[in-house]
Amino acid sequence: MRIGILCHPTYGGSGVVASELALSLAENDHRVHLFSHDMPPRLARAPGPVEVHVAQGSPYPLFHSTPHDLAIMSRVLDLHRSEGLDVLHAHYALPHAVSALQVRSAAVEAGLEPLKVVTTLHGTDITLVGNDPSYAPLTRYAIAASDAVTAVSEDLRQRTTDNFDGVPPCGIEVIPNFVDLEEFCPGAPRSARPTAVHVSNFRKVKRVPWLVEAFAMALEQLAARGANADAELILVGDGPQLGEARRVAQQRNLEGHVKFLGLRDALPDLLSPADAFCVASTEESFGLSALEAMACGTAVIGTCVGGLPEVVEDGVSGLLSPVEDLEGFAGHLASVLEDRERSAAMGAAARERAMGMFDRRRVVRLYEQLYRRLINGDCDR
Repeated sequence: MRIGILCHPTYGGSGVVASELALSLAENDHRVHLFSHDMPPRLARAPGPVEVHVAQGSPYPLFHSTPHDLAIMSRVLDLHRSEGLDVLHAHYALPHAVSALQVRSAAVEAGLEPLKVVTTLHGTDITLVGNDPSYAPLTRYAIAASDAVTAVSEDLRQRTTDNFDGVPPCGIEVIPNFVDLEEFCPGAPRSARPTAVHVSNFRKVKRVPWLVEAFAMALEQLAARGANADAELILVGDGPQLGEARRVAQQRNLEGHVKFLGLRDALPDLLSPADAFCVASTEESFGLSALEAMACGTAVIGTCVGGLPEVVEDGVSGLLSPVEDLEGFAGHLASVLEDRERSAAMGAAARERAMGMFDRRRVVRLYEQLYRRLINGDCDR
């Protein structure tokens, strides 16, 4: 098949999944083109036959911002005219699904061979951006006009149908995110100190300062019952709440207990030695970082929000608490930092779940089957 993929060039879930999907499809002998306004990090360091098209708009006085989306649309249309595409897969409703639909319309007007548009919803394109009154009508159009729509979790599918009238649940197929079990796997032995890890973009929704406070409370609980309180919290990433997270760490006298590592690519080497991976978010449509930790054999301490309970089995592969329950979250964290045998058992169960439900090869097959149904005219929304 000839497949085009549109995505944001980010470290976030949608950019990572789109990049890994492109690489996997190319490994399966499909002709894959990926379009973005910058090089996605996962593709920048990956070998393989994916053809990456970086299209950046030219600044012009009448434009309030550089029109990268228009440049991407032009590049896709030009490639479709010269080589042809069977499927154009947009990751994120805005702007990519709208761009893909415009390319489809332009191809019809130009008398080119038809192409099918698949839109994958990742989360904030529905819960935040897409639900904004300024963009909601356009998001509704993108969902309704696509030839197929997928969501990364059942929770996101339900929230989409709740937020947008006229979108039937049966019109959205759930295809979960996935993980490369060979790259993300148990490796290094557990750290000498009890260790928790967090990886994110440090946006407000991730609540990194809240997590630092919960870690401080967990150390207090350990000390109060005479357990080993010489634990460590490793924070990986960068973003708007980095400064606030540092301030909380200083106020709670956590020097020597909290490490800020900034952006890192070698995530398996950081995840596999840890006793716990922490997710403190107020919104998680899926929880890709949690899945990557699970694949490394690391238990997840998280909040019971969005699609995360579909990934983490509470009490088996991790522990989940209500989103505002700071004390409960701290208690769960303290329990796995204290009982390292329990955290190891949960980590083993987490690895098993990742292998069963979220294996890269299994999920990529689901996308391939969807593409073929569309091409063959067997997909009726």
